[in-house]
Amino acid sequence: MNLDFDICYQAMLSRDRRFDGWFLTGVTSTGIYCRPICRVRKPRRENCRFFADSAAAEQAGFRPCLRCRPERAPGLAMTDMSARLAQSAAALIESGFLDDASIAELARRIGVSDRHLRRIFEAHFGVSIGRFVQTRRLLLAKRLLTETRLPMTELSLAAGFGSQRRFNALFRHSYGLTPSALRRTGSSDAGAPLCIELAYRPPLCWSALLSFLAPRAIEGVEWIEGEHYARTVAIERRGQWHHGWVRVSHVPERHALSVTLPASLHPVIAGVLSRVRRLFDLDCSPEIIDDHLGALAAARPGVRVPGAFDGFEMAVRAIAGQQIRVTQARRILSRLVEQFGEPVAGAPAGLRVAFPEASRIAGLDPEALIGLGLLRQRAEAIIALSREIVAQRLSLAPLMAPDDVLPALRAIRGIGEWTVQYIAMRSLAWPDAFPHGDAVLKKRLGLTSAKALEQYAERWSPWRAYAAIRLWEDAPRSGPVSLAEEVTSP
Repeated sequence: MNLDFDICYQAMLSRDRRFDGWFLTGVTSTGIYCRPICRVRKPRRENCRFFADSAAAEQAGFRPCLRCRPERAPGLAMTDMSARLAQSAAALIESGFLDDASIAELARRIGVSDRHLRRIFEAHFGVSIGRFVQTRRLLLAKRLLTETRLPMTELSLAAGFGSQRRFNALFRHSYGLTPSALRRTGSSDAGAPLCIELAYRPPLCWSALLSFLAPRAIEGVEWIEGEHYARTVAIERRGQWHHGWVRVSHVPERHALSVTLPASLHPVIAGVLSRVRRLFDLDCSPEIIDDHLGALAAARPGVRVPGAFDGFEMAVRAIAGQQIRVTQARRILSRLVEQFGEPVAGAPAGLRVAFPEASRIAGLDPEALIGLGLLRQRAEAIIALSREIVAQRLSLAPLMAPDDVLPALRAIRGIGEWTVQYIAMRSLAWPDAFPHGDAVLKKRLGLTSAKALEQYAERWSPWRAYAAIRLWEDAPRSGPVSLAEEVTSP
């Protein structure tokens, strides 16, 4: 990513939260790097260097600021960077993929050679994959040190280090102090739930997210009450499944979401936090998107596209919901999880079972799903999708390239174009996905054909998914949108 020095310097002076996560400032006089919103005295122009990523700043010899804490900055969405493959790899790394896999396996997951992945990754981020991984692990460890009482042994493993000794050595070498020196007070507690905050760029319309998720919540898997969202979790690491739950609340005064998770999920905390970020679209830049959507976004700024906690789960939900009401799909999915899901012990009220994994569904006969209320073609499509996932011929990880995934989805009998676009929107976090055959969208815009809707929606590209989610959410409250209305910026 190319950074303009003058623009970055002025943004740093302004402390504008819209730039948080877009770049970092390295101060040569102190050897520290900061977020643009840092409240410390601003450095002289000649003492500044700007970096697109923490790994690049640390490779240049800078240490993270202990006040603004760069590890808490929001990330960037897919269209913020041109190299989709590098961004896909980074998303998988953030989720902990390399904790129990090799770079060669990472390359195979995103469909390129090991050598090509290393080349594009370094060209895009300015650092090697190894350095990027090390920085991400150190920053996660730093968060856990300052925000939790997790014992050091568990903390080092949760952050992705193979041993506490290696963690201690790397931490001291990189930051000039020991982990115990950073955690000055308090005793460790291995069994207590952890509570960590995830930052976002304001504004964020939390009520819109919950309004979208609530009617689609699967009984036993998700629970939404008041301003809180909770769900069950099942994540695999090193051949072992970790089950638990997560609870998410909005902390608007700090522009963050508060995430609580139990001790059973401590070993996979990186994956949990990454999934929460995707589910609530925390890495988007709302002011840029809202400005592009114009009047369509004016009434409620900061609306996000709800993502997927798990790409496979979301795809199954999309197939099950084809051409039926949301309430019908919800009942079918509730039966599915009750019969084939894994019980979650110790979960809060309203949560009791994790969504079944692809390997569980792949071995079923279609009759098992038809008995739940699914039509035969949809039951067969869900099983076919599961088998493609298990065979690793298809990946629905966030930020996977749509050009690779969408044709594979279309090849599965029973998956139509609406479903393909919906999966791209939510599972892949593809911001330009748009279900141009959607009846509600056509009605809202007063159009009669899918082709007319597709042509009209071009004005919203590359943010058509955000336009779709707004039109869907406003449908119960609003009439048709006037085609004479100016809905995009000049």
